[in-house]
Amino acid sequence: MKAVQFAAPGASLQTVDRDVPQLPRGHVLVKVAASGICHSDSLAAAGMASSYPRIPGHEIAGTIETLGEGVTRWTPGKRVGVGWFGGACFECEPCRRGDFVSCQVGKITGLTSDGGYAEYLVAPADALASIPDALSFAEAAPLMCAGVTTFNGLRHSGARPGELVAVLGLGGLGHLGVQFAARMGFETVAIARGAEKESFARELGAHHYIDSTATDVAAELKRLGGASVVLATVTDAKAMSVTIAGLASRGRLVVLGVPHEPLAVSAADLVMRSSSVAGHSSGTAKDSEDALRFAALTGVRPMIETYPLEEAREGFGRMMSGSARFRVVLIND
Repeated sequence: MKAVQFAAPGASLQTVDRDVPQLPRGHVLVKVAASGICHSDSLAAAGMASSYPRIPGHEIAGTIETLGEGVTRWTPGKRVGVGWFGGACFECEPCRRGDFVSCQVGKITGLTSDGGYAEYLVAPADALASIPDALSFAEAAPLMCAGVTTFNGLRHSGARPGELVAVLGLGGLGHLGVQFAARMGFETVAIARGAEKESFARELGAHHYIDSTATDVAAELKRLGGASVVLATVTDAKAMSVTIAGLASRGRLVVLGVPHEPLAVSAADLVMRSSSVAGHSSGTAKDSEDALRFAALTGVRPMIETYPLEEAREGFGRMMSGSARFRVVLIND
């Protein structure tokens, strides 16, 4: 099969021919139709994969080719996705409590096992999410990470329909966050840099827009009544921190992006309004399946650029440089 890999930490992506992998018990062989490129794929290049060579990619959509021994839940030909969640051990303390996404074994697609920059992928059966027919493979792929992360972050935020929810950032995560928030019934605020992004934010479904370069973000959120939730999709610690003062009583800043710098948090802002700051990871395969179904039902769609697998290096460079504003997806013919 054709595959694109990092041969070693710090190496560039290279296209190689590899054998189709063997199929262990409890796993399935997926014929990859589309694989999204995520900024987190750079972790494999940085030496954080468990071994090398390593095929990156954790936004995968395709069809089941073959079932491994012991797999009864799935059938060949089924449309499935595989995301960051690469399966659970079912034995550690979090797993025993049903918190599979916090599994201490840490199975991560594209880091502890080969990912989707290839024609075929082997995945544990419990890492699979069913893809609705209403979604194309190219649309479904980014929803396996960027989609489930924003969807899950919102539905577990504690905000109720009709309450004010702000999405910080309008990039690869944020443009999905605004769509999900609006369709979940929240009064949705988009926060981004520049007045020129307002029309785009409103097209996505935002009811309000705050230009962070021209307005005091916290003051504007307060003017609107205070945000029950701010969903932070950027990687700018200062931009996140300034929203805390704009939270409503018992409001929450939900952090999805990971800045290099620490957040500056005023204890007074938290204590006086009983507000909080919380991180949120992506989700399990079932969470991804829920995100896909919700997107199919409500019309949430990622904005994508597509490249053939053979041009993975170009697509990867475009995503990592920030030249691609939203999502890049590799396509297998």
